[in-house]
Amino acid sequence: MIDTEAKAKEIRQEIYKIANHAGGGHMAGSFSATDVISVLYFGDVLKYDSSNPAWDGRDRFILSKGHSCYALYAALGLAGYFSLNELRTVGRPGSSFGGHPKIWEIPGVEASTGALGHGLSLGIGMAYALKQDEKNNHVYVMLGDGECQEGSIWEGALSAPTLELSNLTVIVDYNKLQAMDELEKIVHMKPFADKWRSFGWNVKEINGHDHQEIREALLVRDISKPTLIVSNTIKGKGVSFMENVPIWHYRMPNESELPMLMEELELTEEDLK
Repeated sequence: MIDTEAKAKEIRQEIYKIANHAGGGHMAGSFSATDVISVLYFGDVLKYDSSNPAWDGRDRFILSKGHSCYALYAALGLAGYFSLNELRTVGRPGSSFGGHPKIWEIPGVEASTGALGHGLSLGIGMAYALKQDEKNNHVYVMLGDGECQEGSIWEGALSAPTLELSNLTVIVDYNKLQAMDELEKIVHMKPFADKWRSFGWNVKEINGHDHQEIREALLVRDISKPTLIVSNTIKGKGVSFMENVPIWHYRMPNESELPMLMEELELTEEDLK
C-alpha cells in the first residue's frame, strides 16, 4: 500500500501550487479534506483505473463540497488521470479545470458539483442503480458540514436507509467552520451524529487526519444500511496560521505570510514555477 501520509503532503503542496497559478481558490477547505481523499485514492480503498476512467468495475467518489476541488484535482493528477502540468491552467480561458469540478471534461470526476446539497442525492441515485443491477461497486460522497444545512441533504438522509443502500458511504468534512464564521453561529447542527443515527444510518465518528482511523472507517461497513462518517477535521490543516481561522475560506497569503506557508508545506520557489 502507498504511504498515504506522504501522498497527503503532496496533495497539500499541489493545492497551493494550483491556487498560486490560478490566483485564488478555497485552500482551507481543501486542506481539511486532504487526508480522507488521500486514503480513498492511495490507501487501497477506492477501486479505480486511471488509464480507463469509465471502467465498469470502478467505485464512485462524489465531492459534493465542490469548492474544495483543488484537493480532488491534486489526487486525480497524482493518481495518473492526467498530467499535473494541466493543473497549472486552472481558472484560465479554455481550461477544463475551474473552481468547481465538471463531469465529462475532467477524467475521474463523477459529478459536476458546487451547487451545495446536490451530491448526496446524486450518490444515492448511483448507489441505488448499482444495487438494482446487482453490482458490487461502492459509492462515496463527501459533504461539507455547512452544506448539511441544505434541506436536500436531509431528504437524502431519510431516503438512503429506506433503500438499504449498504453500498453508500458518506463522509462529512466536519471542520466546524463555513464561509466566514463558525458553523454553530450560523445554523445549529448539534447533536450532529445523533441526527444521522436517528434516520437509520451506521454512524462513525473519527479523527479526519488520522489515516489509520480513516481507512478502518471507510472499509468496515454495515451490510444492511448506509454508512455516515463524521470526519472531525481542522479547516486549513497543514498551514498553522490558516488552521481554524474563518477568513481563510477564500484568501491568498500576503508577502509576510507566504514564507511560513512555504516552509510548512516544504515548498521552494522552484516548485512554483
